[in-house]
Amino acid sequence: MNILDRFLRYVAVDTQSNEDSPSQPSEAKELVLLQMLRDELAEMGVEATLDEYGYVMASIPSNIGRQVPKIGFIAHVDTAPDASGKDVKPQIIKDYDGSAIELKGVPGLKLDPADFPELLGHKGETLITTDGTTLLGADDKAGVAEIMDAVQYIVSHPEFKHGEIKIGFTPDEEIGRGVVKFDVARFGADYAYTMDGGEVGELEFENFNAASAVVRIQGRNVHPGYAKGKMLNAILIGQELISLLPVGQRPEYTQDYEGFFHIVGFKGTVEESTLTWIIRDHDRKLFESKKARIQECCDFINSKYGAGTANPVVKDQYYNMREMVEPHYHVVEKAVKAMEMAGVKPRIQPIRGGTDGANLSFKGLPCPNIFAGGLNFHGKFEWIPVESMEKASAVILNIVKLYAE
Repeated sequence: MNILDRFLRYVAVDTQSNEDSPSQPSEAKELVLLQMLRDELAEMGVEATLDEYGYVMASIPSNIGRQVPKIGFIAHVDTAPDASGKDVKPQIIKDYDGSAIELKGVPGLKLDPADFPELLGHKGETLITTDGTTLLGADDKAGVAEIMDAVQYIVSHPEFKHGEIKIGFTPDEEIGRGVVKFDVARFGADYAYTMDGGEVGELEFENFNAASAVVRIQGRNVHPGYAKGKMLNAILIGQELISLLPVGQRPEYTQDYEGFFHIVGFKGTVEESTLTWIIRDHDRKLFESKKARIQECCDFINSKYGAGTANPVVKDQYYNMREMVEPHYHVVEKAVKAMEMAGVKPRIQPIRGGTDGANLSFKGLPCPNIFAGGLNFHGKFEWIPVESMEKASAVILNIVKLYAE
């Protein structure tokens, strides 16, 4: 099975995770693809297991007579809650000519280089797009397909020398719970890589420090005809709270290493409102100051409207993996060399988001993130070149080869 066929097979399975579900996996339908992967590995002669939490773990024994590091490769099967992943109908554009691509499921909708100039960097390649009605699922089924393609090569070529290789597939990454119960010791790798990045060449070992902030505003509702001096409108107080945070530190005004406050929810009535933010910063000190800023703003609201008006709950989600990866910088250097061997120009950059690799790194498994090749993740304009997936698979093989040398 070639990498395109694998990818199309995997995106046909709806694996959208559910942030409102307390179970793991958050949706039973994720297990359909996880079971499929376990069975495909077994059919290739690779010992694989699927546990109660939805983790597929597999191991390929070393075929060299000396001890080398055990290297793992990990990808997640779930797709983001941002857009439907059901009944995905991929469009395949061969020998892309640089023109706008019609997304035929929605009349008039186009993937246009005028809006997405990255398309022009892939002229002559085979592109896979959505039909405009769903996301594509390249995040991260491209990573899954790339790992499985590399596994197929390894088991089909016994002359390919390698140390012990560990394979992991996880659920629920898109809702921040991908490796909460992942048993690093049982996985058994010394170092690992997530295949979960974007454009070809991306290599990341820095990510945001992340927290959530939920603020409940307690208002006071009285009849509006007799409200003067009595009513406290929780909706308006919530708006005031938003205005206290710096406008320039919203996502739409930030880039590179700049952090942000991103309000992702505002629900409420005059009596009670709830506001939800995500807080992000690469710098740990700035991250801590952003969390403190939420508390300071709530303190101001309480001083103005009365104690208990603004009730914040701030929770850390994950941290910047740089501090855990940098002491093992050879994992980055090996990835750089592996890309160069595949004819790919490496681009080391920070992740303006999170990755399973961050939590894995803090669990004791240094785990940088390598490109999977897709662009415009989480929406109807998502697309990926087949050639980028092929290069990612080659990078996996090159990393294995480098560690075996």
